[in-house]
Amino acid sequence: MPRIALIHALAASISPINEQLDRDWPQAVRQNLLDDRLSADLASSARGLDGAMTARFHRLADYALASGAEAILFTCSAFGPCIESVARRHAGVPVLKPNEAMIEEACRRADGRPIGLVATFAPTLASMPREFPPGAVLHTALADGALAALQAGDAARHDALAAEAAARLADAGCGLIALAQFSLARAQPAVAARCGLDVLTTPASAVQALKRRLG
Repeated sequence: MPRIALIHALAASISPINEQLDRDWPQAVRQNLLDDRLSADLASSARGLDGAMTARFHRLADYALASGAEAILFTCSAFGPCIESVARRHAGVPVLKPNEAMIEEACRRADGRPIGLVATFAPTLASMPREFPPGAVLHTALADGALAALQAGDAARHDALAAEAAARLADAGCGLIALAQFSLARAQPAVAARCGLDVLTTPASAVQALKRRLG
């Protein structure tokens, strides 16, 4: 079976993708790499996704591939340009952004209806909408305070705040909800119950894309 490197910027992203793989592709061999300063450094810096940040992504990818990985899935949704640079650098290797498979699925299933995008990390809402294709109708909502709640161990509050954000998007006429981060996947049942819409998660879409590319 293929060996997949899973590269994380948040510790909270590790469980969602591994649990999804347990359910949908347990045979896949996984290598989990965590740099838990990536998101914190991005949030605190005025430099944005500069050359130094891109170089960090290159080093993480180079290490993963040197360790035997046959594909890389990044689980950090605020770093699209850095991941695209990695994909160009390793053009012969499947390199997936965390959200690309979900974006493709959301656009297909929305069928022209507005897509509601929920995030708990503000920089994600600055970078991720640019990854949607032209013509996609997108409304966004930040579940403010949810990420801090999750990091403090209050998962129930995290899920409730995510559901509140999704409900605002449902009230605005969105036809489905896309949860922008791997760490948000755990809130899927609460979000679906609150807003009554289909709710897509990045881990579920990403695993299916990996199976198609490598399976």
